[in-house]
Amino acid sequence: MFAFSSLPGLLAGHLLQAPADPAAEVRHLLLDSRRVGLPAGALFFALRGPSHDGHRYLPALYAQGVRLFVVGEAHELPGGLASYPGAGVFAVPSPLAALQALAAAHRTAFAGPVLAITGSNGKTIVKEWLAQLLSPDETICRSPRSYNSQVGVPLSVWELNPALHTLGIFEAGISEVGEMARLAQVIQPTEGIFTNLGTAHDAGFVSHEQKLREKLQLFQGPQFQRLFYCADQPLVRAAVAELQLPGFSWTRQPNQPADLHFAAVGSSDGSTRWHARTADGAAHEFNLPFADEPSVENVLHCLAVLLHRAVEPAEIQRRLTRLHPVAMRLEMKLGRHDSYLLDDTYNNDLAGLSLALNALARQPRPGRRTLILSDVLESGLSSAKLYAQVAALLPAAGISRLIGIGEEISQLGVRSEELSENEPASQLLTLNSQLLTEFFPTTEAFLAQLNPADFAREVVLIKGARRFGFERIVAALQAQQHGTVLEVNLDALSHNLQHYRRQLRPGTRLMVMVKAFAYGAGSYEVASLLEFQRADYLAVAYADEGIALREAGISLPIMVMNPAPDSFDLLRHYRLEPEIYSFEMLDEYLATFRTLDETTSPAPKIHLKLDTGMRRLGFDEADLPALLARLRTHTAHLPVASAMTHLAAADEPAHDDFTQQQLAAFRRMATALEEALGYPVIKHALNSAGILRFPDAHFDMVRLGIGLYGVDASGRDTDALRSVSELRTTISQIKTLPAGHTVGYGRRGVATETERRIATLAIGYADGYDRRFGNGAGLVLIRGQRAPLVGSVCMDMCMVDVSHIPDAQAGDVAVVFGEGLPLPELAGRIGTIAYELLTNVSERVKRVFVSE
Repeated sequence: MFAFSSLPGLLAGHLLQAPADPAAEVRHLLLDSRRVGLPAGALFFALRGPSHDGHRYLPALYAQGVRLFVVGEAHELPGGLASYPGAGVFAVPSPLAALQALAAAHRTAFAGPVLAITGSNGKTIVKEWLAQLLSPDETICRSPRSYNSQVGVPLSVWELNPALHTLGIFEAGISEVGEMARLAQVIQPTEGIFTNLGTAHDAGFVSHEQKLREKLQLFQGPQFQRLFYCADQPLVRAAVAELQLPGFSWTRQPNQPADLHFAAVGSSDGSTRWHARTADGAAHEFNLPFADEPSVENVLHCLAVLLHRAVEPAEIQRRLTRLHPVAMRLEMKLGRHDSYLLDDTYNNDLAGLSLALNALARQPRPGRRTLILSDVLESGLSSAKLYAQVAALLPAAGISRLIGIGEEISQLGVRSEELSENEPASQLLTLNSQLLTEFFPTTEAFLAQLNPADFAREVVLIKGARRFGFERIVAALQAQQHGTVLEVNLDALSHNLQHYRRQLRPGTRLMVMVKAFAYGAGSYEVASLLEFQRADYLAVAYADEGIALREAGISLPIMVMNPAPDSFDLLRHYRLEPEIYSFEMLDEYLATFRTLDETTSPAPKIHLKLDTGMRRLGFDEADLPALLARLRTHTAHLPVASAMTHLAAADEPAHDDFTQQQLAAFRRMATALEEALGYPVIKHALNSAGILRFPDAHFDMVRLGIGLYGVDASGRDTDALRSVSELRTTISQIKTLPAGHTVGYGRRGVATETERRIATLAIGYADGYDRRFGNGAGLVLIRGQRAPLVGSVCMDMCMVDVSHIPDAQAGDVAVVFGEGLPLPELAGRIGTIAYELLTNVSERVKRVFVSE
C-alpha cells in the first residue's frame, strides 16, 4: 500500500486537491464505477477509451464514498473541483500510464521470484496449470482469468503481497508495437515462459519477426534470470540466441540441442506418456492427462519448469494426475424451441474458435450442431488458407450446418462451378460441401430473415468478433424470461472442485452431489462440467433426476439416494445405482430382479447405507447379521458398489467425539460387510466439511456437496472458495413514498418521519426469494450499495429503500446474493442456512452459465 501523499514522488503529475485525511492510504485500484466494493482506500483512475470516459463517473463514485482519484490533466471534472470536498485528486498526463507506474512501484517491494508468460496462445492455460503444479511449494499470486492487457497486468501485479506471496505468475499479451515495453516495467519478471509464436494479433505487426521481438522485450530487464521456451520453433530459437537471453530450452526433436528432451512413448484413453531426459543424462517418464496437441505443449512447458526446479519426479507425477483442463469464456443458455446456445461472442480467432468447438463437441445434448460464425479477424493468413483451416476444424465438433456472417466469409458461398480451377478456395468448398451452408454479408441481413423455429432442438455455437454484434443474435434465439437471472460461474465451480481435490489422498474418488437441480445451479450444466472434469460419481435424490441426466447424455455413474420401489426397473434401464437403506427396500429390490438372467441383463449395483448415528436412514450395526446373510444368499442379484454412512455433525467441532464414534462404527461395519461379500467395496462417509476436518477418514471416496457451490461448511476454507452463483434482478420502477404513506400488502412498508424512494424489484417468492426477507430483514446490492427490503415480499416482486442511492433508476441491476452479499450472511438474517437459499431459486429463473 502507498499513502496518497506519496503519489507526487511516484507519478508524473501534480496534486489538484489533498484528501481530508492526510494519512489516506491507497489499498485498491478501481477502474469501473460499477464495481466499487469497499470505497475506503479505493483509488479511481479515470481512463479514457474510444467509447468511454472515466471522468464522467466521478460524481457517482464520490456519492458511493470513493475519495481518491487520478484524473487526466486536460479533462474537466464534472461539476468542478468544488463538487468533491474532502477528496484527494491527482492530475496526470495519462491515467493509464499512472496506473502502470503505480503498479510497477508496488512490484519493486516484492523480493521474491516473478514469472511472466507471453506468446501467441496458451498463456492463460499455462499460467493456471503452473499455479496448480507449484501450489504445494509456493504461495502464489497470479493474474485472474486472462488479465494480460495494459490494464489487466497492473491490476494483477497490484495484488502481490510481500508478506504473503512467495511467487508471482503473470501473463502478458500485446496486440501492437510498444505495448510490451510498458508491461515489462510493471511485471519486472525474474523468469519467463514463451509459449509459442502463432497468428494471433498479426494485424498489429509488419511481420512475425517484429511481433516476436516485441514480445521478447518482456524478458530483457536487468533482474531477468531465465526464459523457458521450446527450441523447436526456429524463429524463437534464433531470436533468443541473438538477444543472448538466459534460457532453459526443451525440445521434442532428438537431434535438436536443448536443456531438456521430451519423447512420446505411448497414449491411451485420452492420456499420453512422455520420456524426459535432462542435460545431465537423468531420465524420467511421465503420464500426461491429455492427448490433444495444444494441451500437451502447454503441459510440457510446465514440466520444464518443474524439472528445472528439481521437484521429485514422483511428486511431479502425483501433481500431474490432478491437472485438469482450464475452461474458456463461454456462456451456455437455454434457447427458444428447446434449443441450447453456446454464446462465445467475445472474440473470434482461430485459437478461440478451436476452443469453442471443443466445448461444443463436449456437449452430450442430442440434436443437430450449428455454427454461426463471423469473419475470423487478425489471423495473418490469406482468406483461402484461413477458411481452409476453419473448415478442417468443423467435422470433429460434429458441425452439420454453418452460417457465415461477414463480407469475407460470405465469399465462400459461391458455387464451385463459378470458380476457376486455380482458385485456392475450391479446396475449402470441397470440405464445406458436406455441410448445410448459409452466408450473409452482415449481422443485420441475418437477423432480417431469422426464424428461431429453424433452430428447434439444436445445439448452436455462436462465435463472432465483437464488432459484428452477435449479442443481438443471442438475444433473438434465447428463451425469453423475466429479468431475474441466476448466473452460474463454471470456472468458480471448477476452482472449488480442484480445491477439494487437492485435499484428497492419492487415489481417493470423488462423488459430487447434483441433487435438487444441482443445489439450484442447474443439473445438466453442472453434471456436464463434472463429467469433463473427471468426477468419479454423481449423486441425485430421486430417480427422475438421474433419468433426466441420462437423457441429456451424461454417462458418469449416478447414485440415487431416495429411489422409490416403482422406479427400480427404470434404474436398470438408465444405468442408475440405488442407495439401499432398509430391509423393506432390499426385499422389494430383490423381488424386482430375482428372475433376471445376470448374463444378459444384470441388476444395477447397489450402495448400502449404514446408520452410525444420524438416525434417519440406514442399517444399524445390530442389523448386520441379517443383512450379511441376505447378501450371501443373493450374491448374484445384489452386487454392492459401496458402503456409506452419513455424519451428523462433521462441521461442528463441539461434536467431534461423536463423529469419531460414528467413524469407528463405520469401519467395523464396513469390514464385516467386505468379509461377508468376499470382495472390497467403495467406502465413503465424508461430506464437504468432513473432507477438510477429517483427512484420516477419506476412505475410498468422499461426497462433495455445498462446498462445490462456494459455501464453506467447515469454517476453515472460506477464503479458498469462489462464489459460484449470483442471483440478480432489475428495478422495475422507482416511486417516492411520502411520509406516513405505505407500500405493499398489509400496508407493512411505511414511510414514517420522512419520505422515501422505493424501488420495486422483479423478484418474489415464486422465484424462490424467501418471504422472511421482508420488512428490513433482507438486503440487495444496487450500484454497489446495500438497500434494505421494505414491506412484504410478494409473489413476483418486492420493494427496497433506495433513498440513499440518489442515482438509482429503473432498469438498474440489483444483486440478491453473490459478490458483496454472501449466502451465509443472508441466511443468518432469517435464521436458515445457505443450502435453503440456493435450492429455493425457482426453475423459472433463467440460468446463465459463464466460463472464462
